[in-house]
Amino acid sequence: MRQKRLKSKSIHGGAKVAAALVLTVAVAVGCTTGGKPEATPAAAQEQAIKTVKVQKLTKQKIGDPLEQVADVAPVTQLDVVSKASGEIKEILKKRGDQVNAGDVILKLDTVDMQLQKSKASLLLQSNIDALNKAKQDLINSKTEMANSVKKMEQALLDVTKAYNKAKNDYDQGLITKPQLDQAETAWKNQTMDLELLKQKQRTLETSDNLAALETQVQTSTLSMQELERSMANLEVKAPVSGVLTELPVVVGMTIQPGVKVGHVQQFDPILIKAQLTENSAKLVGNKQELVYYVPVSTEKAKAKVKYLSGSMDAQSKTYELELETANANGTLKPGTKVQIQLTTEEEQVVLTVPTLSVVREGGDAFVFVLTGDTVEKRKIELGRLNGLNQEVLSGVKEGEQLVVSGQNQLKDKEKVQVAESK
Repeated sequence: MRQKRLKSKSIHGGAKVAAALVLTVAVAVGCTTGGKPEATPAAAQEQAIKTVKVQKLTKQKIGDPLEQVADVAPVTQLDVVSKASGEIKEILKKRGDQVNAGDVILKLDTVDMQLQKSKASLLLQSNIDALNKAKQDLINSKTEMANSVKKMEQALLDVTKAYNKAKNDYDQGLITKPQLDQAETAWKNQTMDLELLKQKQRTLETSDNLAALETQVQTSTLSMQELERSMANLEVKAPVSGVLTELPVVVGMTIQPGVKVGHVQQFDPILIKAQLTENSAKLVGNKQELVYYVPVSTEKAKAKVKYLSGSMDAQSKTYELELETANANGTLKPGTKVQIQLTTEEEQVVLTVPTLSVVREGGDAFVFVLTGDTVEKRKIELGRLNGLNQEVLSGVKEGEQLVVSGQNQLKDKEKVQVAESK
């Protein structure tokens, strides 16, 4: 009996399944033949046009200005070096004092130098006196020589007249031949004596008998000038204006020429130095000034670009940057750090695209721009990234309609429709 009941249940269950299959087939046939009509070709084409969302390309802030840590350094720093030797008698400045160029920092003992100067002065005066006496003697000698020449010229005239008279008398037979020869000899001797005297006069006029004395005077003068310069060097002065940061000497110390006795640093104006990477150097470019601030302060100021290296340092692989700014109040201290802004606030406002709108193919980046009812595939160059937006350097322009959804299924010059904004 039990087997009969199980057999009966299996028959009834199979019948139900068969009925369900028949009903499903009937419904399917009805949908195909007696239901809605098939889609037309025009409707199928309309359904194939993709729907996209677009937004206008605009500029926005990509981030805060790019910054670089920099060091504060004095514009000028020079050692104070003694140019003379001697014992320190007086120190007029102390470490930390503000000094001006030429201010006396310390004085050396002048006693020995004064003695040398007195001796040199006496020697100079002696040489000057000797030169003046030699000049006067030379003048007197020239005068005497000129007078002697005049006297001998007059004597020659007299001898010449006597000789001429003797020749006339001889022609007239008034004197003998020996008498004529005697008059001729006297005339020749006088002529020769005058020529020798004139030769001496010329030698006296042309010879430089004072050269040695003049050299002595010049040498003594130079010695005096050297001593006066050395005495001036007994006052050790500040080479530049600034702050006297070192003064490692005391009164009574004996120093030699070339010894460092102090150090002066110029703090106003002051330098701000930084080492830039190649990309950072490009950001500075041809800018005339940059903004800087002390990290503990929110106050910002501008500093003039004094120098930007045009070539990379071979060792550090960086570009040297120097800024110069006024520091009258001493806010900036050498050895401290500041932040400099390589870009301005205006440079941070750039053309951007949503990161999700970018289609990447290999190493290239593309976006789709709506033109009329078709899209153009544009290759773009990307820059800085900020959250969901990225700077675009080239490829699109401000105001164009950027496809921001569905772009991954698009092709260049493909016709699309824009989704209605809600």
